[in-house]
Amino acid sequence: MPFCNLWTPCIMDRRRIIPIFLIVFVNFLGGTIVLPILPLYAQRHFDASPEQVTLLQASFFLAQFLAGPVLGRLSDRYGRVPLLIISQIGTVISFLMMGAAQSLTMLFAARILDGITGGNIIVAQAYITDVTPREQRTRALGLVFMAFGLGFIFGPGLGGSLAAFLGETSPFWVGGAVTFLTVLLTWFTLDESLTAEQRAARREQNVKMKPADVLGNTPLLLILVIGFAAQFSFSLFQSTFALFGEAVLFPQNTPQEANLGIGLLLTGIGIGQFGTQVFLIQRLVRRFGEPTLVFLGAALRGLGVLSLAVFTSPWLVGPVSLITFAVGSGIMMPSLQSLATTTTRDDLRGGVLGVYQSATSLGIIFGSALGGVLFAISPTRPFLVGGVLFLCLLFPAALLARRVPAAVPLARPS
Repeated sequence: MPFCNLWTPCIMDRRRIIPIFLIVFVNFLGGTIVLPILPLYAQRHFDASPEQVTLLQASFFLAQFLAGPVLGRLSDRYGRVPLLIISQIGTVISFLMMGAAQSLTMLFAARILDGITGGNIIVAQAYITDVTPREQRTRALGLVFMAFGLGFIFGPGLGGSLAAFLGETSPFWVGGAVTFLTVLLTWFTLDESLTAEQRAARREQNVKMKPADVLGNTPLLLILVIGFAAQFSFSLFQSTFALFGEAVLFPQNTPQEANLGIGLLLTGIGIGQFGTQVFLIQRLVRRFGEPTLVFLGAALRGLGVLSLAVFTSPWLVGPVSLITFAVGSGIMMPSLQSLATTTTRDDLRGGVLGVYQSATSLGIIFGSALGGVLFAISPTRPFLVGGVLFLCLLFPAALLARRVPAAVPLARPS
């Protein structure tokens, strides 16, 4: 099996890992299909301003911020699979609402619903940590980012192509159909990772994250600060890139050509993410450990975003800016999440991932809201601010490296 060669030595449960990989991939594919078109769709059809466009994206993460810890705790107490199914059904309904929307209000309602039920990635990550030992956890969580990369390779290009040739609402309908496949995959292929005894014990104990579990845990606090700031900076880029593409990269092109071009450029992020997980992450974790990769990833993401403020040609933005950013993300974010799961007891694993997701969602909320304001001042301003903030993360990342030990390196297989 290819996963055996990729994630050596083969001690992960492939019977469970492969289905969860497919589920996450199909989910990301559905989500990234609408990425290049949703901001422009809201702007063109409902006269949304740049500030409203980025608030539309922030609304998803605000809802996810509020719901994330609750979904994580519920998955600890009632099982990962039921929560995966419920959250995926909510995403399907949100896609259908966007496809049928007759107003900007309906688009906001759809994004909020998706955010409330958008704990599928949190639960998938908790599932992975359930079935993998500590020394394999970063590699296993890297599968989520590999699936993210594959989704980004195919999703934006497919969404841009659908919008260009079949109409601007077609990505929403296709996204809903693709996401419905994840419901079927979960129902028919995925076994529960928590035993009935574990779930019953957690319900009886009412295990949950308390404020003291976070405030008294310095490594976890550092991880949450880095996660918040990293996603704040990322959202300045994500929320405005489609607008930037139309205004700066493709100003002389038709809307259909701009849709296609932006979608294909975002594909570069997927290529970088996928290549990082296939060829780099295992070797880098073994050589440097997770804390060092958080530091290196922050530096690469900062340089990638800053370069967007300089380049105005899509031929430079794709292979230089977006690939650099994607490689940085691919080594930084799985390492940061893996470190988060080591800072608390195992019975709080779902809860700590929920808190981590809430911190990153909060960063995206504020970053997305600010992105529209900065873009209205200058199309390159979000990238200048985001890139500088990424580089500022090098200090807390260095402090984290002093506080948290890396995973025990694995011996090379004979």
